[in-house]
Amino acid sequence: MAELFHVPLSPFCRKVRLSLAEKKIEVKLIEERYWEKDPAFLRRNPAGKVPVLKIDGHVLSESAAICEYLEEVHPEPSLMPSEPLARFEVRRLVAWFDDKFHHEVTSKLLYERVNKKVMKQGFPDSGNVKAGAKAIKYHLDYMAWLLDHRRWLAGDRMTLADFAAAAHLSSLDYIRDVDWNRSDVVKDWYAKIKSRPAFRNILMDNVAGFPPPAHYADLDF
Repeated sequence: MAELFHVPLSPFCRKVRLSLAEKKIEVKLIEERYWEKDPAFLRRNPAGKVPVLKIDGHVLSESAAICEYLEEVHPEPSLMPSEPLARFEVRRLVAWFDDKFHHEVTSKLLYERVNKKVMKQGFPDSGNVKAGAKAIKYHLDYMAWLLDHRRWLAGDRMTLADFAAAAHLSSLDYIRDVDWNRSDVVKDWYAKIKSRPAFRNILMDNVAGFPPPAHYADLDF
C-alpha cells in the first residue's frame, strides 16, 4: 500500500489525497510534524516539506509533481484534459491556487491561526490575518467569474484545478474563514465537489484544539 506523509490541514497534502482517492489508490496516511525536522523524514525529502508519497517503490515529493505522476501512471479517471491548451489552463489554475492564493490567503489565515499555535511560534499576526481576509474576497470573485463561464474552474469537466482550489478552500473552511454567502455559484461548486466520494476522508479530519464548524462536513451546508 502507498504511504502519504502529510499534515491534515495542508492544502498541498489535501490535493494529493484527493487525487489518490479519485483514482481509488489505497494509501496509508502518516501524519508528519515536518517542522521538527526528524532525520528519517529529511532522508525522504531533504527539503523538509510535506507531502511525501511512497508509491510503486519510489519516494515522491512536491504536490504538483506527485499529481502529474499519478496522472501518468494511473490515467483513469483522468484529472487532466487531452487537449494541450486545456491542459495548460488546468496547470495555470493549479499554479494560481498553489502560488498566488497560497501566498495571499492561505499563508495569511491558516498559517497564522493554526500553524503558529501547533508549531509553538507565537500568536497570529493581526496584519496578516486582515490582509488574508481581504484577499480571499478577490479570489472568490475570480472563481465566481470563471464559474459563470464554465461548468468547472478550468472547463466543462472536473480537473486537478478543481482539486487544487478545493484543497485550499476546505482547509480554510475548517477554520471558518470562507464566506460562502459571497457567491452562490462558488458555493454550489464547492457543495458539488465536496459531495464526491474522494472528499469523504478529508471531511473526517479533526485537528486537536481546532474543532471544525458544524457545516464543514455537511454536504448541503
